[in-house]
Amino acid sequence: EGLEYGAEYTEEMINRALKEEEPLNSVPAKDEDGHGTYVASVAAGGADYNNRFTGAAPEAAIAMVKLKPAKAYLKEFFAIKEEAVCYQENDIMAGVAYLTRLAERYRRPLVIYLGLGSNSGDHSGNSVISYYLNYVSLKRNTAVVVAAGNEATARHHYYGEVAFGQQSDVVEVNVEDPVEGFHIEMWAKAPELYSVQIISPTGERTAGVRVQQDGREVYRFVFENTQVTIDYRIVGTATGDQLIYIRFDQPTRGIWTIEVNGNYSIEGRYHMWLPITGLIAGDISFIRSNPDTTITMPGNAAAPMTAGGYNAGNGSIYLNSSRGYTASGQVKPDFAAPGVNVIGPVPGNRFEARSGTSIAAAITAGAAALYLEWAVERGYNTDIT
Repeated sequence: EGLEYGAEYTEEMINRALKEEEPLNSVPAKDEDGHGTYVASVAAGGADYNNRFTGAAPEAAIAMVKLKPAKAYLKEFFAIKEEAVCYQENDIMAGVAYLTRLAERYRRPLVIYLGLGSNSGDHSGNSVISYYLNYVSLKRNTAVVVAAGNEATARHHYYGEVAFGQQSDVVEVNVEDPVEGFHIEMWAKAPELYSVQIISPTGERTAGVRVQQDGREVYRFVFENTQVTIDYRIVGTATGDQLIYIRFDQPTRGIWTIEVNGNYSIEGRYHMWLPITGLIAGDISFIRSNPDTTITMPGNAAAPMTAGGYNAGNGSIYLNSSRGYTASGQVKPDFAAPGVNVIGPVPGNRFEARSGTSIAAAITAGAAALYLEWAVERGYNTDIT
């Protein structure tokens, strides 16, 4: 109700289908890769004493939104490998809207958990979905928990500076595997303005360009047979930040160089991000990468709780857990939760240990549910210190 697409299966429908010989005839939906089932169980699964398992909030009610895959033309535009599991921002927002309406219908407190992320965006919490999650987080009796991401050691972030009086900075990108293509997003805070030149592994160089709003340059490298498209954009009605979107089609293996020129530079700081692990087709990385400012979108949103991961077995950090700050200097993630070798159910009626910040965020979501039960359902919401 209230949405233009999708289907709704109630608790009664699901329980009835589970008693049938062919449950999918009644409820034609299932979890193909097991990730959603695993993290939902870690957050709120019931106890299985034989496997020494219980979710963080085992008596919580679960409302699961299964997202539809991203459109094929969008995956092609962003050079995402065909078999990659990815979703669209507008579909995620529609799922969040559905959950908020469901909580209002049943008059229940609500914890929204998002165990997914992206390197698209300015990493400052200025995306549309970030603004929407900020709004939802401030609703009464509602908590939003987002995974920080697993990009700290992926070598997908570059932090650069063009010092005062310095003409340019050099960024090296190592293309280890032959791929159909990939893209890089470069972000700079207003009023900084930059332009870039691309140098191929054989030394062929693009021509210098004059920075302009909404400008595009397309280059065909002769020896590499690679096409590079550079889009210049001034984005955001409130921020006016600069986005330079660089797309490589049929890139030759080797080290590609991006020469960043400070056309109008005050602080001289900028960031570049490659797509996250799983969405990028092959082994592509920055030679001089930076592990900080690697929290994935929408984990940079201000109001939601962003959870990183640590090893509860020995108290050590989880090396892959994405690190703050945000690109605008906000403190994120908000805290860390267990995210290493956590036992949970997987397809085939089995249990196995997995690691990642989506698991840490699931445990955090369960903890938030317990807190809301205590504060709202049991009425201990006064004189909290």
